[in-house]
Amino acid sequence: MKTLSPLFLFLLLISANSFLPPPPSASAAYHDYADALAKSILFFEGQRSGYLPPDQRLPWRANSGLSDGWTYNADLTGGYYDAGDNVKFGFPLAFTTTMLAWSIIEFADVMPPAELRNSLVAVRWSSDYLLKSVSQLPNRIFVQVGDPNADHNCWERPEDMDTPRTVYAVDAPNPASDVAGETAAALAASSMAFRSSDPGYAETLLRNAAKAFEYADTHRGAYSVNLTRIESLFFRLRKDELLWGAAWLRRASSDDTYLNYLQENGKTLGAEDNINEFGWDNKHAGLNVLVSKVLIARSQEVLESSMVTLQSYKASADSFMCTLIPQSSSSHIDYTPGGLIYRPGGSNLQHATTISFLLLAYANYLERTSQSVNCGNLDVSPYALRSQAKRQVDYILGDNPKGLSYMVGYSDNYPQRIHHRGSSLPSVKDHPAAIACKEGSVYFNSTGPNPNVLTGAIVGGPSEDDEYPDDRADFKKSEPTTYINAPFVGVLAYFAANPDFS
Repeated sequence: MKTLSPLFLFLLLISANSFLPPPPSASAAYHDYADALAKSILFFEGQRSGYLPPDQRLPWRANSGLSDGWTYNADLTGGYYDAGDNVKFGFPLAFTTTMLAWSIIEFADVMPPAELRNSLVAVRWSSDYLLKSVSQLPNRIFVQVGDPNADHNCWERPEDMDTPRTVYAVDAPNPASDVAGETAAALAASSMAFRSSDPGYAETLLRNAAKAFEYADTHRGAYSVNLTRIESLFFRLRKDELLWGAAWLRRASSDDTYLNYLQENGKTLGAEDNINEFGWDNKHAGLNVLVSKVLIARSQEVLESSMVTLQSYKASADSFMCTLIPQSSSSHIDYTPGGLIYRPGGSNLQHATTISFLLLAYANYLERTSQSVNCGNLDVSPYALRSQAKRQVDYILGDNPKGLSYMVGYSDNYPQRIHHRGSSLPSVKDHPAAIACKEGSVYFNSTGPNPNVLTGAIVGGPSEDDEYPDDRADFKKSEPTTYINAPFVGVLAYFAANPDFS
């Protein structure tokens, strides 16, 4: 057997807490995480649909989508526009809600009171809408408002919309496991966020979460299969939303019925599929971290026999963490030369924000029981997981080869031409006359900066070589989305409370 030299062992030990080289010259920059946290929450006010309240803080927005739902004689006003468009997609909206609520559940104790209050407001704006989307269960769930083809063919403010506000619903027995499962997760997580401040509302959310889950489990399959009218990108079904919804219902209710569901259905629904991804259309990594909390909390005790079958979730969570560590023997997630987590496709920063959240949440669970992650050739501590998350946060805020903050309004150097209709067109307060569908093209094609600052918006992000052109037309890089921002709220809350972490 070959013996490792003391020097090599020393270098290996050091590498466990310094997995990547420091970013280029900006590595010494100071970041005001508390300011970034406040801005990351403020962003959601720019995405609001419906009647805006008197305390709306982004004054360039106004009421919009006030007739949503009328074709079904239903009130579907409210909620958030998904990204830079004017469509309300139920699937990613529900994931956004889950992650906002999880941010509060995990990090409320370190949030400044004002930002905790603003975060709860952001969750409620979405959870109120999701309650409307499940108001006709057990036989119908509303999954989308707005015709995406017509919407994407226009460049107009939400306040001026003259494209069809088509309502898409799924009626039993047609399947909707993905969107209904995620809606169940969102409502269950939101119930936990409101448990102490509004227990009556929390109970309403939990009760409706159970109804959404029942539809998801009873009518299994992708919602898009039987909705040929939906021309969206949201077609990928994995059965992870069923497990994800059950996991959140178990955590919110402590009902062992859902624990039994996770045990009995885990294998058939793909819990052992070691898919190293977490986002609105793939919950595997997040599911494994969430379920692992139960096991980690009991790790110092003898596991109940009923818990043993859940070990595969923790094994998968550990495996996922190891893929983030370049020095581990696992296959690895890719990084850009500047140190950003990178996966092919659009809106890449969603991976950096969601994975950073999981790193911090898992570090919290492990630290409470003095555990680490075994990655074969090295043990990875909670401190090391947090260090990985911090590198992603600092990259997004400006410690990157371009010295650019990818959060709009943070620092003096941030994207000026984001792919966002409301931000790029004159405000209705400055230009009261309507701007029709094609009349907005002149603003889309302009090389000038957007007139309205969508404070806190995190754009899609740079390419694999750390390049970012700041081009409104390059939507994969320049478009912000709610599901990029939502997990970053919790991440920033942690570092705002621990600004000297290094």
